[in-house]
Amino acid sequence: PILSLRDAETLIHAFVSSRLDYCNVLLSGLPNYAIRSLQLVQNAAARLLTKTRKYDHITPVLSELLTPYTPARPLRSLDAALLVIPSINKKSLGFRAFAYRAPYLWNTLPLHVKEASSVENFKSRLKTHLYSLFYGLP
Repeated sequence: PILSLRDAETLIHAFVSSRLDYCNVLLSGLPNYAIRSLQLVQNAAARLLTKTRKYDHITPVLSELLTPYTPARPLRSLDAALLVIPSINKKSLGFRAFAYRAPYLWNTLPLHVKEASSVENFKSRLKTHLYSLFYGLP
């Protein structure tokens, strides 16, 4: 191979992931047709790193990258729908990466938000939760 997996990861992070992470706030309100091309780029990068064929579905591969938290012994957090937060090397920039922030933010959500039965229900519950945090409502 021309590039090692580690070098490919570094290049993809430098040119794709870091740019998407940097623009997350701007990209979050865009309609689906505008995000589609960015999603295709991100999927191509994931296919390259996971050695998935072009026409294979990428969703199962991507869902394997998020690791559910399973405690070593029975704890109250067992049924909390938590994700494992990966360790980071650089405290200044590493905590901004999607791979770290997504599980971190997911774990901070209340259980009733995480257990929504549909995407629309999740959005509604999340919006209500964020409004209550912002305005200090119970």
